[in-house]
Amino acid sequence: MFRLRLAAVARRACRNNATLAAPGFQPIHPLLLQRAETLAKEYDAVEKAMAQGGFDQAASVKFSRLSVIMDHLNRYKLDMDNYTALREIVAEESDADLVEEAQTEIAELVPQLVKNGQVLQKRLLPPILHNDKPAIMELRPGVGGSEAALFTEDLLNMYLNVAGHMRWRTSVISEARSTSGTLNEAIVSVDAPEAYNFLRYESGIHRVQRIPATETKGRIHTSTAAVVVLPKVSEGNEQSLKEDERQFAPGEVRIDTMRAGGKGGQHVNTTDSAVRLVHIPTGIIVSQQDERSQPRNKAKAFSILRARLAQIDREKEIAEQKRIRTDQVSTTDRSDKIRTYNYPQNRVTDHRCGHSIHDLPGFMAGYKMEEMVERLDEMEFEDRLQTLIAQKIV
Repeated sequence: MFRLRLAAVARRACRNNATLAAPGFQPIHPLLLQRAETLAKEYDAVEKAMAQGGFDQAASVKFSRLSVIMDHLNRYKLDMDNYTALREIVAEESDADLVEEAQTEIAELVPQLVKNGQVLQKRLLPPILHNDKPAIMELRPGVGGSEAALFTEDLLNMYLNVAGHMRWRTSVISEARSTSGTLNEAIVSVDAPEAYNFLRYESGIHRVQRIPATETKGRIHTSTAAVVVLPKVSEGNEQSLKEDERQFAPGEVRIDTMRAGGKGGQHVNTTDSAVRLVHIPTGIIVSQQDERSQPRNKAKAFSILRARLAQIDREKEIAEQKRIRTDQVSTTDRSDKIRTYNYPQNRVTDHRCGHSIHDLPGFMAGYKMEEMVERLDEMEFEDRLQTLIAQKIV
């Protein structure tokens, strides 16, 4: 086999990761490979500690994570050895048949190298805070009156469609409507691991451009809705309530109980089932009255409070990256207009990555969002990589 004839060449192949690059292929940054070698030493140390000290849950999780990285690293190294050897043959051999055969193998190998390299690089970057968590989504109308409220409900249905497409379980934590029935606020729990990592790009101001149903002159109106995506760090039920309360120092959270308000019902204005939490250090206020039971309302409120505090930690992480690399594009600041939904042009445009999808119905149906998330992932990956290189701590 041709690859067997390469063995001798591969053993003496140049190990410089930046040489002999083919069009469409960029080797992994040397600093990331240095980080990979550091993780390889960490892997050996954890493996040795587990062999000597028996089972340890934290060590087992770390070993599992590092094992995946090592598998990708070893595959990448093997492919790079073959790739470098093939490139040397193309550059040095005079045998036309051998050169042609090497070029054919390069063409077959490069897509595999690109794919494995991308996966490895993402694994080598420090993980995003809370990226393995489920998500809590909060949606509220912005400017635009009743049309903004209608658009907010459209977004809510879109995210429920996305969850259905991804086979994620969802539940509406709370929903508030006006006397006319339009949506004032919705809080939804998306109960799937890594749902936060997929949906976190949705935080921000969403803008819609369309002709409202009530418009008689055919004019296009512009309305907005605000979306906040939080990592779900608590189950938000009575079983998790005690653990949630233990996360806060005595006196850190003020708990107020009151009678629920709303459109009648046996529990409304008859029992103190509604709960309001006030987080003293930050001033965050969370109110819940959807459940008839005070403990269940309290559990939901603590879950939302912990999610909002976790998001503050994530925003601090982003702010630090932005401080180090001032041209960073991606933020979760709600004041940013992140996306436009243009109905007359059948277009969805994300202003952070500049990508447009000309299939608005497909996007609202949920199955086109993955394409946008992939573009945002690519943008954020490059940004995080450059930030870490600037820090020189990769």
